[in-house]
Amino acid sequence: MIKPFSLIACLVACPPVYAAEPFFADIWADNWFEMRVNGVSVAEDSVPITTERSFNAESFGFEATRPFVIGLVAKDFIENDTGLEYIGSRRQQMGDGGVIAQITNGAGEVVAVSSAAWRCLVIHTAPLDKSCEAEPNPVAGEGACAFEISEEPAGWDAPGFDASDWAPATVYSARQVSPKGGYNRIDWHPDAAFVWGPDLEQSNTILCRGIVE
Repeated sequence: MIKPFSLIACLVACPPVYAAEPFFADIWADNWFEMRVNGVSVAEDSVPITTERSFNAESFGFEATRPFVIGLVAKDFIENDTGLEYIGSRRQQMGDGGVIAQITNGAGEVVAVSSAAWRCLVIHTAPLDKSCEAEPNPVAGEGACAFEISEEPAGWDAPGFDASDWAPATVYSARQVSPKGGYNRIDWHPDAAFVWGPDLEQSNTILCRGIVE
C-alpha cells in the first residue's frame, strides 16, 4: 500500500534538496585529460592523445550540485608500455606530463583548483628503469623496460569513495612542466598548480580526485 505523502513529516525527516549550479572549468594537459563529476564524464580533451605535441587547453561549462567530486584522468602520450615515444628515432625518449585545472562558479569565483590537496593514484608507470630510454631496441616488459599497470579502482570518482590511502598530488612548477599550446590564454588563479604523479616522466596515467564543497 502506498502511503500518502506528508509534507509536515518531510519537513522534519527528508534530506535537503539543493539545486544544480552552473560551473566553468579551465584545464591544460600534457597530453590528454578527461574530467568527471560524481562519476559522470563532463568533458575530455578534444585533441587525440596520438596527435604529436597534443598538449592544449580546454574551457567548458557544466552543472553540478554541491558538494561534488572532481575525477580527473590525465595521460601522457606513450607509444607502448615501455613508456617511450619516438621509438627507433634519434628522438627516442620518455615523455613528460602535467595538468592544471581551475573551477569557477556562475559568478566567476574560483571554487576549486588543482593542488596538493587533491589525491592522485598512478595506474601506469613506465619504464621502471630510466635507462630503458637509451635501449636500441626497447621491448615493453623486458629488462629496463619493465612497467606497472593497474585498472581504475571501482567508483574512485564517485562520492563515498575512500581515497585516504592515495598520495597527495605532486606539485610542479611551470618551469618544470613547460606548458605551451593555449596555457597562456587562460587567466589562472595564483593557487592553481601543475600536478602529476611522483615522476613527470615515469608516471604515464594518473587519476586525481578533488572535492568541491
